[in-house]
Amino acid sequence: MSLTDAGAPERAAGNAPTHPGWQRRSLTERLFAVRELSLLIALGLLVLVTTLRNDRFLSGQSIKDLLLGCAILVILAVGQTLVIVTRNVDLSVGSILGLVAFATGSLFLSAPGTPWPVALVVGVALGALCGAVNGGLIAVARVPALVITLGTLYAFRGVDYYWASGRQINAADMPQSFLRLGNQTVLGVPVLFLVALVVVAAVGLYLRSYRSGRELYAIGSEPAAARLSGIPVGRRVFTVFVASGALAGLAGVLYAARFGTLDAAAGSGLELQVVAAAVVGGVAIFGGSGSAYGAALGAVLLTTIGSSLAVLRIDPFWQQAVVGALILAAIGLDRLLALRVAARLRGRSAHGA
Repeated sequence: MSLTDAGAPERAAGNAPTHPGWQRRSLTERLFAVRELSLLIALGLLVLVTTLRNDRFLSGQSIKDLLLGCAILVILAVGQTLVIVTRNVDLSVGSILGLVAFATGSLFLSAPGTPWPVALVVGVALGALCGAVNGGLIAVARVPALVITLGTLYAFRGVDYYWASGRQINAADMPQSFLRLGNQTVLGVPVLFLVALVVVAAVGLYLRSYRSGRELYAIGSEPAAARLSGIPVGRRVFTVFVASGALAGLAGVLYAARFGTLDAAAGSGLELQVVAAAVVGGVAIFGGSGSAYGAALGAVLLTTIGSSLAVLRIDPFWQQAVVGALILAAIGLDRLLALRVAARLRGRSAHGA
């Protein structure tokens, strides 16, 4: 079920299901459920076509590589969903990932006996701190998120380059127990992908079942109205940026575990893929609707497209072209769905009158 919540202000206020706002929410959910189903169908068709061309695409190792390849992107896309739902965007997640990844390697280098769970906690905390910088500037100073996170994208990356000073951290500098985390499997499923599934489930539950989560949709639908209804908009926006930073920190630690070799360029350009995954997954760039599940599907779809084009020996240029076309189609579909919701609500109002 989709978690879109165009009618969140009314639901957050605890109105009865017969309230028009609840009707709007239910209608929007049904429409966006079709959107998520279409993503599953597109993913299935893509896998089918690629497998018919090369039957090794569905081999055990290929599936493992695909799940490993999308795990980090899924985590980042889910964090981005929290931000975009509130009508904001976080362009700094790639830089936060790179900074945390290098910090994780540096921690093991300076303190070789550090248990990897400690490194995980430190990485998440560092990511949350970076997210707090973003959220504080946006929520307190009321500066647009696009401008702030574009600035911190370069600021965090600059700190990373200054810290690295051209150095590279290799797998030999990190404990084997930590590196095994990046490739270990449970019943054939990579641990990294299982972590991503836990993140998706947790954020999905929060957005649907908790009042503060539903209020995020109200903020994205109409910030001024949300503020007038008593929702602490500044606090909620600050919180989602901290959460996005924390998830980027988690992704940075997992990135270090998976790749082992780290430098200041880790995660460069990843922020655009993250936003693309969320938008393709049905998270409206204008805010107010979307789900963690859809964003995760978008991340899996984009990763599968890259793998499929490589298997089919198609020029990588077409991958960028396909992703761009998907983003444009997603934005157009969001607008179409919004118009359909508005038209149906007007029709119901006129009929009721």
